[in-house]
Amino acid sequence: MRSKVTSIFIDGSNLYSSMKALGLGAIDYKKILSHFEGTIHKALYFTALPPKEEPSSLRPMVDYLEYNGWGVIQKETKQFVDPVTKLVKVKGNMDVEMTTLMLELAPYCSDIVLFSGDGDFRFLVETLQRRYGICVTVVSTVKSRPSMIADELRRQADKFIDIVDLHPDIKQAGPDKAQAILKERRFKFNNGG
Repeated sequence: MRSKVTSIFIDGSNLYSSMKALGLGAIDYKKILSHFEGTIHKALYFTALPPKEEPSSLRPMVDYLEYNGWGVIQKETKQFVDPVTKLVKVKGNMDVEMTTLMLELAPYCSDIVLFSGDGDFRFLVETLQRRYGICVTVVSTVKSRPSMIADELRRQADKFIDIVDLHPDIKQAGPDKAQAILKERRFKFNNGG
């Protein structure tokens, strides 16, 4: 029997939108690496960022990810003027990059975990299943209003995990919890534990 080898792909903007819609707290990305079974072959986070000279609140997180076992695939956002509304919009779609890397890594994986609800990935998931026999788990949410996952992607996945159900296992420890853990350790140590 083939051992379980997993690659994780996170659509950064899609995950951010889901977390915001649900009002969930921050994620500990190191916990994601230890949550899924088997050997983690690759863990990739995809994001579009403004040019380096422009400030972005995402840069510290990208640095954190790169130093903690994640590959970060990024590209610069592009600005354009919507011809109808005349408003300046920012675009930074990473679908092509995610698709290309999933297909490149497929021969080395038994499982892929996709953090995205984007229906554009449905055909890719079908291809991974059909051509490579890969088990695809999709992580998104049906519990937000509106739902953040395309129904066709959820149905195509071998397994669907709602981020609401996963969040307790991968959330960042808040200051209160971290302090409680430290206090408990000090207590055990001081009492010979």
